[in-house]
Amino acid sequence: MEVYDVAIIGSGPAGLTAGIYAGRARLKTLIIEKQQAGGQIVQTEEVENYPGALEGDTGTAIVNRMVEQTKKFGVEKLSTEIVDVELEGDLKVLKAKDGEYKAKSVIIATGAEPRFIGCPGEKEFIGKGVSYCATCDGAFFEDLEIYVIGGGDTAVEEAIFLTKFARKVYVVHRRDELRAAKSIQEKAFKNDKIEFIWDSTVEEIKGDGLVNGIVLKNKKTGEIQDIKAEDSMMGVFIFVGYKPITKLFEGKVDMERGYIKTDEDMKTSIPGVFAAGDVRVKNLRQVVTATADGAIAAVHAEKYLEGIE
Repeated sequence: MEVYDVAIIGSGPAGLTAGIYAGRARLKTLIIEKQQAGGQIVQTEEVENYPGALEGDTGTAIVNRMVEQTKKFGVEKLSTEIVDVELEGDLKVLKAKDGEYKAKSVIIATGAEPRFIGCPGEKEFIGKGVSYCATCDGAFFEDLEIYVIGGGDTAVEEAIFLTKFARKVYVVHRRDELRAAKSIQEKAFKNDKIEFIWDSTVEEIKGDGLVNGIVLKNKKTGEIQDIKAEDSMMGVFIFVGYKPITKLFEGKVDMERGYIKTDEDMKTSIPGVFAAGDVRVKNLRQVVTATADGAIAAVHAEKYLEGIE
C-alpha cells in the first residue's frame, strides 16, 4: 500500500496552503476532501480583506488559484469521506468508505461551520445579504440597515463593529436580556447606532436576488413584524455559534469545546498530527489566519518527518 509523507484532511484555505507548502518541500502529499474545495470562503461573493486579492475577487476564484498551485507542486487530491482514523504510532491510518490511506503525518484542516437558525431564506441568501462574518462582509453594507441575530459575546461585539459601516444596527435576541459579558453589553447600550429587539426570533429572510426583508416573531406576544428594507437591501448577520467539524477526532486528540488544541507550531497532543485553520482553538477565524496555520503546520510536519522535531 502507498504511504504518503503528509495526508491533509480538508481542502479549505488551511488545507490547500498546507498542501502547497508540503508539495513544494517535495513531500508526497495527499489532500482528502469529501465536498468541493474551499470551505466557507466559497460562499463569499467578494473578498476584500485577503492580502493580494484582486478587485472583485470571489472566494471561489481565490480557492481555484490555490487548487492550481497544489497541482503545480504535485499534490494528489482525493474526493472521499474519512470515517475513522488511527493516529497513534509512526504510521497514521485514515479509513474511508472506499479504502484505507496511510501517511507518516497528518494535518487536520476540516474547519468549522456556523450554526444556522434554520428559517426559510437563510441558506438561499448566504453571500447575498446573509452573512456569518462581520469582518468579511461588513463593508458591503455601508450606510444600510443591518440586523444582527444573537445575544452572546460574539453577536454583540460584531454588532458594535458593524456600526462602523451601517446606518443602523438592530440586535435581535430571543430572550429579554443578553448573554454577553457585562462590559460588552455596556458598550452596546451606549452606542446610539444600536437598537435591541427583544424576545424575538427570525421567521423568514426575504429578498429578490439580495436580502430586502426580514420577518420577526415576538415569542411572548406572538406579534409578527414584516420588516422591509428602507433601501434596496439590508444585511442579516447571524451569530448563534460555530460548530467545529471534529466528530471524527473525538477521543483521538485533545480538544476544548470541540475545537482541537494545538501549540503555536500547530502540533496536537499526538506526535505527527497537526491541526490548522478554523478547526483549532484560536481567537480569529479568517482566511488569512487559516492560510498562516496551514503553512506553519506543513513546515513543522516536514521537520517532524526529518526527525528535527
